[in-house]
Amino acid sequence: MTLRRIRDHSALKWLYPGMHIKRWLLLLLFGVALMGLGLAYLLREAYLQAPLPGIFYYLTLQFIPRWMRGLLFIAASLTTVGVAVWQLNRSLLYAFVRPDWRDQNLAEAIYAKRFLSRGPKIVAIGGGTGLSTLLRGLKNHTSNLTAIVTVADDGGSTGRLRQEFGVVAPGDLRQCIAALAEAEPLMSKLFQYRFTNGTGLEGHSFGNLFIVAMSEVTGNFEAAIHEASRVLNVRGTILPSTLEDVTLSARTHEDEVVHGEHNITERGAAIREVFLNPPDAEAHPDAVRAILDADMVVIGPGSLYTSVLPNLLVEGIRKAIQQTSALRVFVCNVATQHGETDGFGVAEHIAALERHAGQGIVQVVLANNNIAPALPEAWHAEAVRISLGELQRAHPWVRLVEADVVAEENRYRHDPEKLAATIMRLYDQRDSLAVETKRSASAPEPLVISR
Repeated sequence: MTLRRIRDHSALKWLYPGMHIKRWLLLLLFGVALMGLGLAYLLREAYLQAPLPGIFYYLTLQFIPRWMRGLLFIAASLTTVGVAVWQLNRSLLYAFVRPDWRDQNLAEAIYAKRFLSRGPKIVAIGGGTGLSTLLRGLKNHTSNLTAIVTVADDGGSTGRLRQEFGVVAPGDLRQCIAALAEAEPLMSKLFQYRFTNGTGLEGHSFGNLFIVAMSEVTGNFEAAIHEASRVLNVRGTILPSTLEDVTLSARTHEDEVVHGEHNITERGAAIREVFLNPPDAEAHPDAVRAILDADMVVIGPGSLYTSVLPNLLVEGIRKAIQQTSALRVFVCNVATQHGETDGFGVAEHIAALERHAGQGIVQVVLANNNIAPALPEAWHAEAVRISLGELQRAHPWVRLVEADVVAEENRYRHDPEKLAATIMRLYDQRDSLAVETKRSASAPEPLVISR
C-alpha cells in the first residue's frame, strides 16, 4: 500500500497531529484502567498479606483501609472518564457547525476544520466575479479569510436598491457570501437567482433582497452582512471597504467625466483615472485592521477600474496596504476587458495601480502563462500579454510570477483551484519573494510556478 493510499484512509486521520482526539482517547483508556484497578481492590479478598516495610507501605497505600482504596480509585476513574468524554465530545461537535456534516466522513470533517483554522491570514481585495472566484478556491486552504469588497456598484438590481433603501451596494458582497458559504452549490444558485418576472421583483437578485431585508431586521447594513454570513455559515469574513454612500467617477482620455460605475462600463471610453465621491470616504475599521494583521494581501482579479481600484481609492485601505508587513500580491486578469483595459498588458495594469495608489503598492504580480492563441471574437478581448522587459523597465521593484491559472472551459476567467493553489505556493515562498522585490537595480527573471 502506497503512502498516498495510507494518508487517504479516513480512519488514520484520527491519529493526525492537531486533531485534538488522541489525547482524550488516551485519557479515556487511562480512566478505564483506573476503574479496573478500583474494582480489583474491592473484589480481591486475597489482598490480606502483611504490610510491606518502609516506603512501599506508603506507595501501595496500605495505610488506608481496603474499601477506601477501592472507592478512591473508582472516584479517580470516574473523574478522568468524565473529563475525557467531555473533551472528546467537544472535539466531535466542533465539526458539526457545518450544515452538511451528515454528508461527510466525521474524521474528514474534523480534519478539514482543524487544518483550515491554522491556515494563513489572507486578505482578498476586489469585487465582482473575480473576487468570488478567488475566494471559492482559497476557502479550501484556510478559514482565516477576509474579503474587502467594493461598494461603488450602482447598476441593475444593486442600483435600484441603493436608490430605494439608501443601503450600501449589496451586489459584490452577495457574490462573496455565495462563494464562501459552506453549502456553496445550493447557496450560490439561491443567492444568484434573478427574478425574471413579477411587478417590482423583475431583475432583482434574491441575494440582494436577502441582504437588504436583513439590514432592515438588524437595524444596519454592517450587522446584516454579519448575520447573513452567520446564517449561511460563511467561511471567513466579508467587509465593505467603506460604509459610506460612494459614487465612482472616471475621467477619460478625451477629458470627459463620467459618473457612476454602471455608466463608466456602458460608456466604454479609454479611462485615464477614476476617483470617488466623496473623496474622503472613511475606511471600514475592521478592514484596515485585517490588512495590518494579514500574512498576505491579494489584490484582484476583477475589473481593474470598476472593481479593484475603487477599494484602493479609500484612503484608509490604501494606507493600510502600504504599511502592512504582509506579502502584497496583485492577480492580473487573464484577458483584457472591453471598455476598461483594451490593449493592456501586465505592465499597464501595474501602471494603473500605482498611478492611483502609489508606487510599490504591490510586491508581486501573478500573471497567467497558459495563453490561448485567440479568444472568441464575440468577447471583444485578448489575452493579457506578459512583457518582462517592459515590466522591469517601468516597475523594477515588482516581481513577476507566471503560472497556469486560467479556466480551460472559459479562458476569459481564472480557475478557482488553480489560482488558490498558486497563491498558497506564493505564501510558502513569501520570505524569498519579499527579499527579491527589494532588488530594484537587478530585477530577477520571472518565477514560473507549475502545478
